[in-house]
Formats: sequence, structure tokens, C-alpha cells
Amino acid sequence: MNIDIYIVLGYFVFLMVVGWMFRSATSSTSEYFRGGGKMLWWMVGSTAFLQALSAMTFTGVMGKALDVGVSIVVIFFANALGYLCNYLFFAAKARQMRVISPIQGIRLRFGRVSEQVVTWATVPSSVLQASLWLNALAIFASAVFNIPIETTIIAAGGVVLFMSLVGGSWAVVASDFIQMIIITVVTFIATIVAITKAGGVTPILEAGLPDRGFVGDGYSYGYLFVGWFICIFIKQFFSTNNMIDSYRYIAAKDTKNARKAAVLACCLMAFGPFIWFLPAWYVGGHYPDMSTWGLDVLGKDIANATYFVFVRNEMPVGMVGLMMSAMFAATMSSMDSALNRNAGIFIKNVYEPYFAKDKSDRSILMASKVATVFFGLMIIVAGLFMSKLKDFGLFDALMMVSTLVAFPVLIPSLLCFFIKKTPDWACWATIAVGACVSAVIASTSAPMIESLFNLAEPLSKREFAEMKSITMGVTGHIIITGGFFLLTQLFYKEPQGQRAEEINEFFNNVSTPIVVEETVQSFQADRQQYVLLGRVLLATSVALLILTLIPNPLWGRMLFVVMSLMVGFIAWLLLRAGKLKDAELKACTV
Repeated sequence: MNIDIYIVLGYFVFLMVVGWMFRSATSSTSEYFRGGGKMLWWMVGSTAFLQALSAMTFTGVMGKALDVGVSIVVIFFANALGYLCNYLFFAAKARQMRVISPIQGIRLRFGRVSEQVVTWATVPSSVLQASLWLNALAIFASAVFNIPIETTIIAAGGVVLFMSLVGGSWAVVASDFIQMIIITVVTFIATIVAITKAGGVTPILEAGLPDRGFVGDGYSYGYLFVGWFICIFIKQFFSTNNMIDSYRYIAAKDTKNARKAAVLACCLMAFGPFIWFLPAWYVGGHYPDMSTWGLDVLGKDIANATYFVFVRNEMPVGMVGLMMSAMFAATMSSMDSALNRNAGIFIKNVYEPYFAKDKSDRSILMASKVATVFFGLMIIVAGLFMSKLKDFGLFDALMMVSTLVAFPVLIPSLLCFFIKKTPDWACWATIAVGACVSAVIASTSAPMIESLFNLAEPLSKREFAEMKSITMGVTGHIIITGGFFLLTQLFYKEPQGQRAEEINEFFNNVSTPIVVEETVQSFQADRQQYVLLGRVLLATSVALLILTLIPNPLWGRMLFVVMSLMVGFIAWLLLRAGKLKDAELKACTV
């Protein structure tokens, strides 16, 4: 067993310890699913940022970057724009819903029927997305360690399940923050090495990008690319601004912390593409013949190991283990959020209101842990099934799921904040219409599209995949599904009785900022977050410093020192903030 495997195993143990550290913080369902609404902005912002990342970013997306060029970064800049809109509007509204599960907001806004429809439309798509993330991670691990894909899916899924089960949302969000730091540091160092060895950014781009640097290979029709470009921004706007994904912000301490969290996610997402892709394009220029990579076992998915090839060939010994830890971090941060959210939705919107005989918080909390186990196992099983997917590459498969399966739900869960005069049935009926639109698009073939648009030349594989998974899906849902939701206003009747009270409560809540009065308890909660995460990061810094003992050239050892100092500096900032909170607490109690 080589040093890289030991590093990854050590990282798994580290995550389980983090989960165990927060075991006492899950005394209620509010704490278990949203940290009691006490989390500070830098924790919430990290989980919001990492929800858009997974091992897919460093496998399927990196493989895609070799063919499509700079255009791949559009997805991440579109995410950054979505997070900016979070800051301007949605983060505050989401926190101000004052709910434990985001679909409790659907319940207030659209009633019980829509609540159940959204629940059973959301959970399956979330399981599918998480299974694709796990599958991407498994492909990467199989290339690195020569272990079966199934083993990776079960091991990574098991670690996430343990962490989420024991520590709840506190463990999920705390680990997300730590994983954000690890990913940022490792990828930043990898990019510095790539720039240094290539002699600058320009040589990397000149050698590594395809002939058409921005558009990339595989597009004969420029207007089809323009359509894809526009639809990516629309899709990511809806994906980052909707009620269903509000679980990012409902854990925030107050409205101010929710908005600051969105700013952090926006800045990280805008900065990330400048460092993530340079190592991949370095490989495209320096190792263009994939048959020499020694990864033939991956077959058609060999391009997904692009980032690994860079780290293996250009970085010091032990860095592969760190890189794999970062990849596991990216995937598991997305998976644990999905797992915690799914369990919360099921408990608060299905089990507690309809099936629970004992509604005491202790009983509901126990049921929450059972639900966590169930959904964790479901994601693992789905991951094993999705590992057999053959029709699309990982990137296109993820786009297909997020557009055709998840997108119909996003339309009413976003537009409902702006359009008040719609009947309750507008939500579930819109989802039904969206499902029909998705079914029609999913059944289309390349010849059908070529005939519809009267194309002179056949569509390339890339044109067809991107048009079907993005352009047609987004356009169809915006025009037909979104248009249907708007038309339901024609059938609006003023609600009466309890429904009128619930709708008024919803809109009053989302328009009323949450301001937390600074008390001894709030100071203590803030201080605990700073100190606990600071100590964990300090331990991480020491662990990175120990890696300098691995036999490497001096420059390789110095990379580990630099990473240790970077993580240590952030740990120092957190511990210093904790001491300031101590001072404020003493002043408050005098």
C-alpha cells in the first residue's frame, strides 16, 4: 500500500472524527437539519460553494475541457452570477422563510398537494445527481489506485453516511468549510506548478487549447453554440436561485450572514476557474497522446483522468493522495448536503405531519437518523447502478439530469417569490407540464433535430449532446413550462380561511429581515464555531507539515510547507476571531 492510499485513508478517518465532534450538537431536528439556524456566514458560504462542485469538476469537466476549450468555464461563471443574485435577493428571502426544510416553504406558499408533489419530484432527482457525483469519483479512484469502481462508491458513501448520521448539519457544514480550504489550497498549488513548469499562462493556453480556443472542437453551427452559451446562464440562474436549494441559507444565523455567505460563494466561484483548468490544459499540451497515460482500463472515459495525470507526472510524491482527498472532499461535500436535505424533506414534509404517532422532538430526531441511513444507502445503490451508464459521458449525463429531471421543479419554486396571484395547483400542474416537456425532449434523436432545423450537415456528437441536455431542455421549460405557470394567473381566486393566512404568513416572513440580538448565548455559539473550526484547521496544518517527511526534492517538500502555512494562517484567523468573541462575551457579562 503506497503513501497516497494512507493519506486518503487518513482523510477518511479525519472526516469521521469531525462528525463525531459534533455529535452533541444534534439535540433537535432543527439542529440536525439546519444547525438551529445559528451558523456564521463563512460556514454557510462554503457549503453553498461546494454544492456546485464535486469530483465531476475534476474528472468529467476536466476531460471535457480538452475538447471544448475555454467555453467550459462558462458554467462556473454562470454559477458565480447566480450566487451574486443570491446576495442581491434570494439568500435573504430563503433565510427569512423561517423553516427547517425548504419544502415547508412550498407548503405555506402552495398548500399540501404541491408540497407532496415537490417532495417526490425533488428527492429522486437529488439521488440521481448524488449518484453521478459518486460515479465520477469512483472512475477517478479506479484510475489512481487500481481499485474497483464499486469499492470506491461504497467506501465514500459509507463515510458520508457516518458523518451525516452522527453529526447532522453541523458536521456537514463544518466539514464543507474544511474541505473548501483543502480544495482551494491543493488546486492553487497545482496551478502554480503548472505555470512555473510551462513558463507562464500563455504557453499553457497556446499548447493545450483546441484549435478554436473558446468554442473548442465539435461545433459546425455557431448559432447552436450561442444558444448553448445563453441557456447555460439561464439554467445556472435557476439552479442557484430557488426555494428548493434554500437549504444553503436557512442554516444561517440571520439575514446578514445569509447574504454574506452568498458573497463568499460568488467570489470563490468566480476565482476558481482561473486556477482549476490550467493543469488540464497543461496536460493537453504536454501529454496529448492519451495512449501513453497508462490508463487504458478507463476506455472511453480516459480523458476524465486528465487532472490525475498532471498531479502524478508533475507534482511531488504524496500529492496524488492529497489531490484524491480533495476530490473526495468535493464529492462528499455535495453528497452530504444532498443526504441531509433529503432526510430533512422526508421527515418534515412526509413523516412528521402524516405518519408520526409520537411527535416529540426526541422521537422525530430518531426517525431523522433512520431516514438519513435510508437515503444514504439509496444514494450508494443508485451510484452502483449509474456506474453502468453508457449512453452519455459523465458531464453530459449530469447536465441531462439537472435539466430534464430537476429543472421543472425549479420554475415554480423561483417564480413564486415574484408572482403572488397564482392558484395552489399552479405548482404541481407546472411540474406535470414540465415532466411532459422533458419526456418529449428526452425522446428526440439527432435526425429529428436535423430535420426540424433543416440542417445541411449532420450534428456532431457534441452538438447533439449539448443541444439535447441544455439548449432544448432550458428553452422548452422556459417557454412552455414557465409560460404555463404564468398563465395560471388567469385562474386565480382569492384564497380564504387558513390558506389565506398561510400565504400571508409566507410573504410576510420572506419580506421581514431576521436580526439576531447579541446575547451571551449567541456570543458563545459564534465563539464555538471559530474556535472549533480553527483547532481542526490547525491540526490539518500540522498534518500537511508532516508530509514534508516524504522523500521528495527540496522544491517538493517546500510545497507541503507552503500548503501547511496557508491552512495554518486561516486557522490563526479563526482562533483570533474566537478570542475577540471571548472579549465581547466578557464585556457582555460585566
